[in-house]
Amino acid sequence: MMQLEHLAWSIQGGVEIIKDIDLVVPDGKLVVVTGPNGGGKTSLAKLIAGITPLKSGKIVFDGEDITALDVTERAQKGIAFAFQQPVRFKGLRVRDLLELAAGHPLDEGELCQWLGRVGLCANEYIDRELSASLSGGEIKRIEIASVLARKARFSIFDEPEAGIDLWSFSRLVETFEDIRRSKAGTLMIISHQERILAIADEIVVVAEGRVRAAGPKDEILPMLLADEKAVYCPLGKEEA
Repeated sequence: MMQLEHLAWSIQGGVEIIKDIDLVVPDGKLVVVTGPNGGGKTSLAKLIAGITPLKSGKIVFDGEDITALDVTERAQKGIAFAFQQPVRFKGLRVRDLLELAAGHPLDEGELCQWLGRVGLCANEYIDRELSASLSGGEIKRIEIASVLARKARFSIFDEPEAGIDLWSFSRLVETFEDIRRSKAGTLMIISHQERILAIADEIVVVAEGRVRAAGPKDEILPMLLADEKAVYCPLGKEEA
C-alpha cells in the first residue's frame, strides 16, 4: 500500500505545485490519476517515484517510510516509473534495456512476450539502438515494455497513450487489464483517456495541486462523463 501524507512541493520562486495531498493507494489496484494539464498530476507521480524531492510531507510504502530515499533506492524497493517523454540511450539496444529491467538475460521468447504486449514485433526491434532511429511512439512503447519486464510492485505510467497509434493503444489497454486481473503489482496511470479511466479500480482527480475527488471508478467516472467540460478534468479522446 502506498500512503501519501500532506505532500507539498513548490518550484523555484515559491510557486506551489502540490498542496497538502493525502492519498492512499491500495495494493493490487489500477488507479488512474486524471485532471487538467498543469494541475500537478505528473509532479505528484515524480514525487512518489523520488525523481523530485519533497518540500514537506511523508510517503509510506508497504509500511516503510521512504520519504528520505532517492529514486534509485525507491526503484530497489519496487517502484517503477515510465516517463511521458522517454530518454534515448545511444549505443544501448532494446534487448539491453529489457534485460537490465528484468535483471537477467532474456531469450527471444521472453523478449517477444514483453514487446508483443505493447504492439511491437521482437524480431524487428531487439537489436535496434535506443536512438533517433526510433520514432517517439516506438521509444515510448519500448520504455513501457521495460517497466512491465521489471515486474515492479508499484508501477507509474505518465500518459502512456502519448505518441502511440490507435492499434498499439488498444493493445496497451489490454495489457493494463491483464495486469489488473492478475493482481501483478499496483498500477498508477496518469491519463485523460476515457478507455483507461474505464478500466480503473479507482480514479483520483488532481487539480490546482490538490485532490479534488477520489474513489471507486463507479462513483467518480459517471461524474466526469456527466460533465466533460468541467475545468478540473477534460476527458481526452483517442487519436488515430
